[in-house]
Amino acid sequence: MLIISIIALVSSLALTGIILPWMIIFMRAHHEGQEIRDEGPKWHEKKSGTPTMGGVVFVLAAAVSTIWVSFWQHETSKLIWILLISLLGYAIIGFLDDGIKLFYKRNLGLHAWQKFSLQILVAILIIIIAATDNFQFKLFIPFFGIVNSAILFTIFVVFWLVGFSNAVNLSDGLDGLATGLSIIAYATYSYIAFKQKNFAVLIFCMSVIGGLISFFIFNHKPAKIFMGDAGSLALGGGLAAVSIFLNKPWSLLLIGIVFVCETASVILQVISFQTTGKRIFKMTPIHHHFEMLGYSEWKVDIIFWIVGLIGSFLYLMIWG
Repeated sequence: MLIISIIALVSSLALTGIILPWMIIFMRAHHEGQEIRDEGPKWHEKKSGTPTMGGVVFVLAAAVSTIWVSFWQHETSKLIWILLISLLGYAIIGFLDDGIKLFYKRNLGLHAWQKFSLQILVAILIIIIAATDNFQFKLFIPFFGIVNSAILFTIFVVFWLVGFSNAVNLSDGLDGLATGLSIIAYATYSYIAFKQKNFAVLIFCMSVIGGLISFFIFNHKPAKIFMGDAGSLALGGGLAAVSIFLNKPWSLLLIGIVFVCETASVILQVISFQTTGKRIFKMTPIHHHFEMLGYSEWKVDIIFWIVGLIGSFLYLMIWG
């Protein structure tokens, strides 16, 4: 099982490595690049025009690798399709968002309500497919134990998928940051899937990792291409689905601790400013706060990756 999963990783790594350079050349030739938001750090303005939507490449590479390896091993199941829908569904939403930004040469794509509605629809589709596979809608709630409720489980899945797809999206603000954090998180779940002998999740996670490793070569500072919402939303949706269908949803709070902190910083900043008129952080998401304190992008990346690694190691040591 381990050798097969490594083949899936290499397949995705190779596909991404072959296609991505051509995409960068194409995007530059057609002057298609990221528009940097006005409220962001001023020194990020030099990144304006950097090719984006690179996430499309590693998402498709991961999907293709997952599919062909699963068929090769005669291990196709509804879980494989659920994981692929979580990845591709949110990638499509991000693709639409990125496409609008590029077409209209602006930093705003889909309206918030449009993106939110589509994210909910993908989550509901995943629930429907799971229901046709006799999935047990049981959810462990701390201090209450296991609750067997399809309604509660559905609400939780929608919240988890939408929440973490947006959490990874918020973390994608520095060169290589979300890519490195995602490699760490998916690698952790690969280990858990291997221990559980869950072939579907293992192949899926290793395929994503392969694509991300290749993508990182072009995405670390100074980034030659950004993943865009097509990549970040897909990665978050995939992580949420993996945690749920490994029956370890709460693990993502620690394995994805940086994603949680990034999201929490935005929420706290908004609440504080609206209630007191004061800001807790110099800028949010919190990686920009550290930039405003004088930290270089590489330093912020490394610190956040270390925090992500610590979160994963703690989970594996205590509950893994």
